[in-house]
Amino acid sequence: MSASATNGSPSTRESGSGQDPNRWRALWVTLVAGFMSLLDVTIVAVALPTVQRELHASAAEVQWVVSGYALTFALALVTAGRLGDALDRRRIFLLALSSFVVFSAACGAAPDITWLVVARLAQGLAAGFMAPQNSALIQQMFRGAERGRAFGFFGATVGISSAVGPLTGGAILALASGSEGWRWIFYVNVPIGVLAVLLGRRLLPRTQPSGRAHVDVPGVALLGLGVLALMYPLVQADSGGLGRLWWLFPLAAALLAVFVWWQRRLVARDTPPLLDPRLFTTVRGYAVGAGVGTLYFIGFSGVWLVFALFYQRGLGFSPLRSGLAVTPFALGSASAAVVAGRLVDRFGRLLTVCGLTGVIAGLGGAALLLRLLPLGIGPWAAAPLLFLGGIGGGFVVSPNITMTLRDVPVRMAGAAGGALQTGQRLGAAVGTAALPGLYYLALGSGAGYRGALTVALAAALAGMGASLVLASADWRRDRRTVPAHERCPDEVAHDPLHSRQS
Repeated sequence: MSASATNGSPSTRESGSGQDPNRWRALWVTLVAGFMSLLDVTIVAVALPTVQRELHASAAEVQWVVSGYALTFALALVTAGRLGDALDRRRIFLLALSSFVVFSAACGAAPDITWLVVARLAQGLAAGFMAPQNSALIQQMFRGAERGRAFGFFGATVGISSAVGPLTGGAILALASGSEGWRWIFYVNVPIGVLAVLLGRRLLPRTQPSGRAHVDVPGVALLGLGVLALMYPLVQADSGGLGRLWWLFPLAAALLAVFVWWQRRLVARDTPPLLDPRLFTTVRGYAVGAGVGTLYFIGFSGVWLVFALFYQRGLGFSPLRSGLAVTPFALGSASAAVVAGRLVDRFGRLLTVCGLTGVIAGLGGAALLLRLLPLGIGPWAAAPLLFLGGIGGGFVVSPNITMTLRDVPVRMAGAAGGALQTGQRLGAAVGTAALPGLYYLALGSGAGYRGALTVALAAALAGMGASLVLASADWRRDRRTVPAHERCPDEVAHDPLHSRQS
């Protein structure tokens, strides 16, 4: 390998047989950045009461600190992935990470709620531009069984960041006491992000642009408006958005239908689309994996808000103690995801099926114990079952990401990763809107805190059950065709989307 390739220069090739010797160190840079961006989806929730009090904000205004970030995060994903594919993933990643650091500092320094909301919107946009580069860089840097291991670490990052947000936020608030302590939830990103930028400049490989840098502007507009129309009522659910803005859902369906038509038309013209529809119809496992991930995140993301409501308002736990109560899930998820990355080449979709079964058994059992046992011992008794659920979760996220993206051509890895994560963000938005809503509905009907927890977790398990049905069907189909370990994991050998345009 040449010196230029070793140093991650533009001569680094995506399809060459050699691999970047810096790939494992570079992976940790992307994982740290990804952890920060996903952690910021949930870490702020525990600080909202303090933020509302100190900045003299209304409940609707302070809700935008969380929902605004989620909204702009989801809006940017596919476009950012396509730009990374067309230009240079390293450049897009570093620009987005630098912007994320700047806007994190702006959030921490916010003098009023308006400043904080605007900074959070910008921070979410930067995170959305960064996220698809993570999975695309893994596609670019790793081959064969190593790619499964790398995605195992990536899946562990996704699972842990979502589960430990409340714990991390509670710990920061406990350490940074006082009325200004909430600002450290944002400031903590600054030194970590600066270090990641410096290391990324040295370690990350550049991308050789795939074809001309064409960006489908009408596609960007159609997809952006469609996702906005779908997400906006969900992020406004706490202030009655589902009732007031229901008409945006059919509008979203129409816009997304036009988007699909437009993408097919571009493909027929041999013009590079924003998101190639053939990813869903031709690339093995992509459509199923996207569906499994979306359905799983409907239940997975909303569960932690429901547990926080139950522990803090029902049992009177502090934010830190509430976070500690669900930490067994995060620990189980972290350990299992790394192991799953090593096994995915051998067992394929079976890992997802077993993982979903474990999540359903663990969360279902925990809900049952919290419903039946005395409140003083229920959280302790539920901890082993949450650990079991976490192990199951670790066998869901990373194998599903690996199998969904494994046959995607590297030249399209950014757009494909962006679309996959858009589905996950939409699922998370549905879950975080629906599950707390069901919790409050059951609580208002007189079910009590334990009854409300049971109702909300039952809905979460239903979403995970739908994901299990889809994964099981895909596993049975794979058993009738080619065993997972006999398949070629590298898109270099076969590019089902090959055309003159990239």
